Amino acid sequence: MKKKLPKFKTDDAAARFLEKGDLSDYINAGSMLPVRFEFEKKSKSLTMRLPESLLDAVKARAVRQGIPYQRLIRQVLEHAVGESVRQGK
Repeated sequence: MKKKLPKFKTDDAAARFLEKGDLSDYINAGSMLPVRFEFEKKSKSLTMRLPESLLDAVKARAVRQGIPYQRLIRQVLEHAVGESVRQGK
C-alpha cells in the first residue's frame, strides 16, 4: 500500500522532503495522467452560441478527460488550426 503524501505549507518544505529520497513509496506511476500546461497568455475572449446538446457533449468529454470544458474547446481549435497549417491550407 502506498503512503499518503504529506501536505506542505511552503515550497521550501516540499523541496526538503524531495531531497530526502525517492517518491516510490508515495506515487503509483500506473495511475499518473499526462498533463499539458498552457503558458501562452489568453488575451482575447470569444462569445459563441452553440446548440445545448453540443455544449453538453463537450462538457461531458471534458469531465472524462479531467479538464475544464473551455480548455477542451481551445485544444480542439488548436488541433484543427495546426492540421490546416501542416497541410498548407
